[in-house]
Amino acid sequence: MPFYITKEVNRQAKERIENELYKFNVKHFPEDLRGKYEEIQLFLKDENNHIRGAILPEICWNWLEIHSFLIEENIRKCGFGTKLLVALEDIAFAKQCDFIKVDTLSFQALGFYEKHGYQLFGTLNNVGRDFQHYYLKKDLTP
Repeated sequence: MPFYITKEVNRQAKERIENELYKFNVKHFPEDLRGKYEEIQLFLKDENNHIRGAILPEICWNWLEIHSFLIEENIRKCGFGTKLLVALEDIAFAKQCDFIKVDTLSFQALGFYEKHGYQLFGTLNNVGRDFQHYYLKKDLTP
């Protein structure tokens, strides 16, 4: 049987592959963690209901992973990022996550995460030739 490789955007095929990988992975996790997956979307809105920021993570098995986190530039350093992060940490704790993980680039928010108790566990250099990619984790269990 001949096989070949294609390069294409195929959302249905992508979803099938992700589902198959999930089914394979879940067989290796304890029963109580199987099926523990939840997308979370926390938005910062102004008085006109306009979105001014968001934190977009997902809970997967025993951790929460932050994928996207943005506060509009003109309202940064006003405490809104901290409020979103604390709200998210409260959710992670209530959902019995053991830790939160996040990655950030050297021109983004390393200091912000470190200020909130996240600890660096990995770094990639030469990202975009001039930057570092940082990986951080915050334990939620004693």
